[in-house]
Amino acid sequence: MKKTFVLDTNVLLYDAECLLSFDDNNIVIPLIVLEELDAHKRRPDEAGKNARRSVRTLDKLRELGSINEGISLESGGTLRILSSTDITCNFPPDIDMATVDNQILAMSKCLQESSEEKVILVTKDINVRVKCDALGIKCEDFNKHRIVDKQEGLYAGVKRASISQAVIDKIYSQGYADLEDIPVDDVYPNEFLVLKDENSGQGSAIVRYMGKENKFRLIPEIKSSWGLVPRNKEQKFSLDILFDDNIKLITLVGKAGTGKTLLAASAALEQSLSTNAKYKKVVISRPVQAVGKDIGYLPGDIYDKMAPWIAPIRDNLRYLFGDDKDTLDMYIESGKIEIEAITYIRGRSISDAIIIIDEAQNLTTHELKTIITRVGENTKIILTGDVDQIDNTYLDSVSNGLSYTVEKFKEYDISAHITLIKGERSALASLGSEIL
Repeated sequence: MKKTFVLDTNVLLYDAECLLSFDDNNIVIPLIVLEELDAHKRRPDEAGKNARRSVRTLDKLRELGSINEGISLESGGTLRILSSTDITCNFPPDIDMATVDNQILAMSKCLQESSEEKVILVTKDINVRVKCDALGIKCEDFNKHRIVDKQEGLYAGVKRASISQAVIDKIYSQGYADLEDIPVDDVYPNEFLVLKDENSGQGSAIVRYMGKENKFRLIPEIKSSWGLVPRNKEQKFSLDILFDDNIKLITLVGKAGTGKTLLAASAALEQSLSTNAKYKKVVISRPVQAVGKDIGYLPGDIYDKMAPWIAPIRDNLRYLFGDDKDTLDMYIESGKIEIEAITYIRGRSISDAIIIIDEAQNLTTHELKTIITRVGENTKIILTGDVDQIDNTYLDSVSNGLSYTVEKFKEYDISAHITLIKGERSALASLGSEIL
């Protein structure tokens, strides 16, 4: 049986191609939504771009027939734009009909009462979904980019397994183990395995699955990176993949204080500024809250304008330079360390560089696609973030661009991922992250 989906404005602002996501079902867009799109279309960020694209898509569909009576879509469904005057029904008097959200709720309620089809309001606004439940309106989130059901299901990059001591001895003697030596299911390229002796539990080894070789390689000892010494096994895993020339996309996820950005920065400096440098520069960026928002009102050049947003990264860089501000500024002025605004990264092709995108959990899938497709020859990109700290209104821990990228790339040798667990910033920071 076909369904009727009523779209809230935030769905169109989140994904301009959402009209193609409802198969052969019918779509209704309240007329007031177009008013809201018009108000957002001049915004310079991703939401503004989606508002403009949505309006252009609707204008193109309008050529196919009457958008009020219903336009047939290629998927087999229909699209209609309805005014509140087109339908009537009883709505609770204590609801303020002057607000746009309540007008959309009223239309959904009226359609539900008058239609034989199942009517569902689709919105990314949590408060609207709560109101729907209170009013008896069927409601859903727009889950096109919801990559897993729960955060706990996200790929971690690490597995644990119990094997015989003989296999552990073999790993240390020859430096690797064959696939048949370690009976694990669904192992992904560049996934780490923490192996324990199945009998005594004393013997152990840590290996990484090399997909192309179809082997588990014993990870080498990395004592330091630009003077930074790893403090736990997840940090050792991170440095192992950060220094692998064959891995071009690295994602590091973890709570505050686990060392994500510091590890990325240290590896980038080591590989770009040392005597045996493999890359010519380090490019660093971080989403401006409301990503892509115009920063031209701040004084100075691009570095001055980005300074408030990249202050956390600069803190890490100063720490790695031994608090030597002059040396850090020298590298920035010479272009060896480049601060870039995500707003202006579209159209670039960045070669011979290491790119660090901090706080990537606040980016949408489309924004991360735009960034990743800027990667040129001999370039490595590192995405860091905490999926528990989402500041973007339309995203959550399993629908943000970082989580989506982790899940989509986990099957490819060119990428690797680690979820860092243990906080190392300070005892207070670790406790605060845990209990607050």
